[in-house]
Amino acid sequence: MRFPLALKVSGWLLLNLALLAVLAAGFLGIQGGFSWDSLIEGPPGRRMQTLAEVAASELRTLPPDQRSGALARFAEAQGVAVAWLDNGRWLTAGGAPEIPSALREWARSPGRPPEFDRPPPEDDPGLGPEFGPFPPHEPRPHRLLIRTGQPAAFWLAVRTGPPDRASVLVLRVPSFGRLLTLLDLTPWLQVAASVAVVSLLFWLPFVRGLTRDLGRLTQATEAIADGRFDTRVAETRRDELGALGGSVNRMAGRLDRLVTGQKRFLGDIAHELGSPLGRMQVSVGILEQRVEPALQPAVGDVREEVEQMAALVNELLAFTKAGLRPREAFLAPVPLGPLVAHLLTREAADDAVRVEIPADLAVRADADLLARALGNLVRNALRHAGRAAGITLRTEIAGETVRIIVEDQGPGVPPEALGRLGEPLFRPETARTRETGGAGLGLAIVKSCVEACGGSVQFENRTPRGFRAILRLTAAPFTPA
Repeated sequence: MRFPLALKVSGWLLLNLALLAVLAAGFLGIQGGFSWDSLIEGPPGRRMQTLAEVAASELRTLPPDQRSGALARFAEAQGVAVAWLDNGRWLTAGGAPEIPSALREWARSPGRPPEFDRPPPEDDPGLGPEFGPFPPHEPRPHRLLIRTGQPAAFWLAVRTGPPDRASVLVLRVPSFGRLLTLLDLTPWLQVAASVAVVSLLFWLPFVRGLTRDLGRLTQATEAIADGRFDTRVAETRRDELGALGGSVNRMAGRLDRLVTGQKRFLGDIAHELGSPLGRMQVSVGILEQRVEPALQPAVGDVREEVEQMAALVNELLAFTKAGLRPREAFLAPVPLGPLVAHLLTREAADDAVRVEIPADLAVRADADLLARALGNLVRNALRHAGRAAGITLRTEIAGETVRIIVEDQGPGVPPEALGRLGEPLFRPETARTRETGGAGLGLAIVKSCVEACGGSVQFENRTPRGFRAILRLTAAPFTPA
């Protein structure tokens, strides 16, 4: 499974920000690890201490019969349920439920902290699971925060007043969000979120620049792998990606020169072989007329071999011309109806191919190259499927794209060979016979000619049997001849 580079870099950034947040929390005074009590250490705890001191001082100044109303107003203002322990008596407001027994013990007892979850280790009886080590005679901490599950809530207790007149204010907070608001941590979280957003926005141009250039390099290498060696990428970056782009460009240029040189070499050889092969065909024809009847079969075998060589040379010449033609291709509107009618007449296939092409349909192509591609497909269908195999030449229009389809009901090709059709000199094993195999260049010529016209080719088997070739070209305005 691939993970985009942008996701990886962004993930590392978020981890970096989380680490900075942890360090900042320690720097600002949030101590004691990541327990619930750590939330009320430092500035948030001091704020709650001040709030509780003010509330307790106000309650003490009121007559006993007015304290319940004042405590209710405080509970409503803070959005919590409140209980106040003063002189050994509890006063509640805001619908406070039963206070946990452990918290009651903490509020009443001046001794060591209670144990909420588990007993302390046997080797360190002064270590409480939530509050850390306390010497036996150290005074009780001024603040306590616990979480209960039934019902789920947070309990915050604050000890106020002097030791001889101490009281405890207990707040039942219904949710974690309300606790953050009460402790005034929301602004800090907003600042942290703002820092994260600003950091992401700051990193985004850098990350997008990397992924954009990597995407261009990927597209360029895929195009080069498909044989488009004139593909180039920009070399404007002054880093490793820029150097990689330059290497890709040099590789594409070298491949272009090598492949073009190879095709020119093959074309030159095919051209040079054409003349002696022509003379050999003429000589064999004369010899066949003058030789004794007993030698006629041997001369016929020689003639067949010479004709096979001539066909191979002609296909090589056509292939190299198609491969070298893209830069010279003259693209113009080509009416399909007249072009198909002419090539079927030339191939003597009028009675073997059913044509389904609108009379006013035209494509943007080079007429000679398109005729060569369609002629090869028709000959291929006649050779492998036969004249009675229901050969059809039809078109489909999808927006600005015209699909020219040549299909038959012949045997098709092995599924494992479909991906290699169009490679020079490749033939499926079932086609490797003298009578029907050809030289393995017909479909390669089709592919080269169509790509020279700015289109693409797809080969596939039909269901339940048959073969189909699909040529995709750009539609063009129809101009009557």
